[in-house]
This record gives sequence, structure tokens and C-alpha cells, in this order.
Amino acid sequence: MVKVGSSSLTTAAGGLDSDRVDALVDVLARSRAAGREVVLVSSGAIAAGLAPLGLTERPRDLARQQAAACVGQGLLVARYTASFARYGLRVGQVLLTADDISRRAHYRNAYRALEQVLSMGAVPVVNENDTVATAEIRFGDNDRLAALVAHLVRAELLVLLSDVDGLYDGDPRRPGSRRLREIRGRRDLAGVEIGSTGSSGVGTGGMVTKVEAARLATDAGIPVVLTAARHAADALAGRETGTFFHRTGEQSADHLLWLEHASSPRGAVRINAQAVRTVTRRGPLLAAGVLRAEGDFVAGDPVELQDESGRVVARGLVGVDAKELPRLQGRSTREVVHQDDLVPLSTAPPSADPAPTPGPAPVRIRIRTAEEYARASTGGGSGADR
Repeated sequence: MVKVGSSSLTTAAGGLDSDRVDALVDVLARSRAAGREVVLVSSGAIAAGLAPLGLTERPRDLARQQAAACVGQGLLVARYTASFARYGLRVGQVLLTADDISRRAHYRNAYRALEQVLSMGAVPVVNENDTVATAEIRFGDNDRLAALVAHLVRAELLVLLSDVDGLYDGDPRRPGSRRLREIRGRRDLAGVEIGSTGSSGVGTGGMVTKVEAARLATDAGIPVVLTAARHAADALAGRETGTFFHRTGEQSADHLLWLEHASSPRGAVRINAQAVRTVTRRGPLLAAGVLRAEGDFVAGDPVELQDESGRVVARGLVGVDAKELPRLQGRSTREVVHQDDLVPLSTAPPSADPAPTPGPAPVRIRIRTAEEYARASTGGGSGADR
């Protein structure tokens, strides 16, 4: 899985740089020839449309950004198509919006499309649909999109290509700043000064979005390499380059990653303290723990689970309609959110073990071999054994 930013594909004036595109495609084509499947998330639609429209810099108003994306997306995919054709490879364009990721059915459709393109031997080129995706145009989160798609296609590696050769502990232009070669967890980022925006003037991302994308991917069990586009070959060949983010978790079910990082909650459910302890340990939410519901959600919708103060402690796929909850809450043992459709969030407080409840004494069971049983049966064992 490879993501490349606008600044790595365009000239200073904003048009596509054919040499840069070809250099990237050369690397990806060699990876394909080595037997690897490759998915490319490519920014650059707006940047590619600047020069053809006579714009010298990225416009601030939404309408002209959309116009630039409309012109530039065609130029971008045409350039990739021509470049990959040098190797006899076809390109499949996949344009996504935030809505395609936040709605579960659309998310599954994206998976099926990518799976089919890969199975037929084409190279998927994924981009946010900048012509209509206002959230992407305003905030620029193709890094996050790449992390989500990496999990979607079960990638073995996510490579984030930038105009900077890795993550530094300060501004890389400042003398004394040091490149961080490995990140094994959040503690390694303590005290690191991370820039919030890019410096090219044609893109919208920066180190913040890349580090967040790396966190999302590594939490989902996918290691990440962050490096400069000119070092893409080293990254894909497994050679040391840039900053390597070690995976910190295991790959979870697709719908759980979507639920935690990409879904748009349709409402909220306030729950009592006992229910908070249960759901933060991945137990089911029963109606007996519900205090009240907010929103007009229906069964199957993603909802936030909040403690009594309103703090979000988990997110889940609700099993009942909002209008049905009032007659169930507080007294019913009906399951509102199944434990397999629930994700505790990092905002959740540590869950203390509940006080033990009285009950029957535990039963201790001893497993014996056949020989031991024979001895016990003939008097060779203790009374307890028999």
C-alpha cells in the first residue's frame, strides 16, 4: 500500500511533473513484477488542475478548489494510465468520499471494488473525490484514507511518501534536528515537535496527518514506513529508510476498524457505571444499563456509548431502534449492542474490577490419566481421588 502526496508529483507551479510520476511508477511496476499486489493512494487532483486553469497557487474558496479537482483528476489518472502502460499494466481508478467510508454498506462496496480490480491484475489508484468531498478539500486526509484502505485490503505494509525523508524530532530545516529511525509506540513520540502543515503550497497535509495515519495503521497490525518519494524503492525493498513505525496491534475485523475510525455516529446512548465497566472490557451492552438515548437511530446504526457525564467510552452498532429503547431501559436484559459489534475508545476511563458477588463455592476439577484412574479404582489412590 503506497500513498503519495501532491508535493511529490507536481512542479512548483502546480502542474504534474511527468518525470516524478514516471519515477514512482517505475518503482511500483518493479514491485508488481516481483509478485506483489500494489494499491496506490494518490493525491494531486487539485494540484494538477492549477496550471491548466491559470492558477498560481491553491485557491482558498471551495468552488475553485472543486473546479481544479474536476480538471486535475482527469489529468492525474491519464498520466498514471500512460505511465503504467509502459509496463503493460492497466490502472483502475477508485474515487471515494468521506460518506463512502462512514457508511458501512458503502465501505463494503469499496472493498469489493478494490478486491475485484486487484484480482483482475490492474493497479488501483485511489483518491478522495475532491470534486464533491468538501471535508477532504478543507482538511486533506488522504493519509488517513490510505491507512483505512490499507486495512481494507489487508496490506502487509503501508508506505507514506512525502517531500521529507522521515519524521524528525523537530523542524527538519533547523540545525540539530534528528531523524527518528524507529517508532515502537506512542511513548517514542513524547516530546517530538510535529509540524501541522506541508510547505509546498499545493498540498494540504503535513506530519500530523501522517503520524495519525501511522498510528491508525499500526494499531490495526500494519507496519508503516514514512519516507521521501525518492526513497520509495528502498521502502518497498525492505531496506532501511525514513522512519519505520512498528505495528502495535493485531488486524481486527474490518467492521471494527471502520466503526472506530471511519463511522459517523447516528446518535448516542447514555449508560450507567456498571455498563461502562462492561463495555470498556468488550462486554455486551444490555438494556438494563441504559439511562437514555439521544438521536433518531435505527437498528444497525453506529452510536456512541457515553457515561453518565457524557464522556464517550465506546462506539457500537446498535441492535434496537431509538424509539424502542425507552420501554426496555433499566429493567430488560435484552442486548442493545453485541460485544462483537463494539469498540472501546481511548477516551474511556480505566475500568475497575467490580466487587465480587457472593455465589456457590468454586468446583475444582482434576484431570487424570487412565493409569491414575485404574490405581484409584483398585484402592491405589486416595479417597479424594476416588
